[in-house]
Amino acid sequence: MSLEVTRAEPRLHDARQRLEHARTSRLAQLQALDEMGPSADDDHLLAVQKSAMERVLKEIEDAFARIEDGTYGTCLGCAKPVPAERLEILPYTRYCVACRRRAA
Repeated sequence: MSLEVTRAEPRLHDARQRLEHARTSRLAQLQALDEMGPSADDDHLLAVQKSAMERVLKEIEDAFARIEDGTYGTCLGCAKPVPAERLEILPYTRYCVACRRRAA
């Protein structure tokens, strides 16, 4: 086992934990929205919130796939490493800040 692999393991373990936490939180929020029941005034807002949470859940699943294929933490825009601080805050991000701004 190379030194690089042993250094990456704790980082990936932490990333998996952050992603699990994010997934669990989003699933709980989605369940709470489902349990609220429809209200004529809130239908559009609830639909937007549910859609946003489902989108984040998809991004979380994609991040798990990137961990598995070895590309987690690499910006999909510029192929440079995404700063660890950004991954701590947004563990499912696909882009560094500069590339995210360009995409927006």
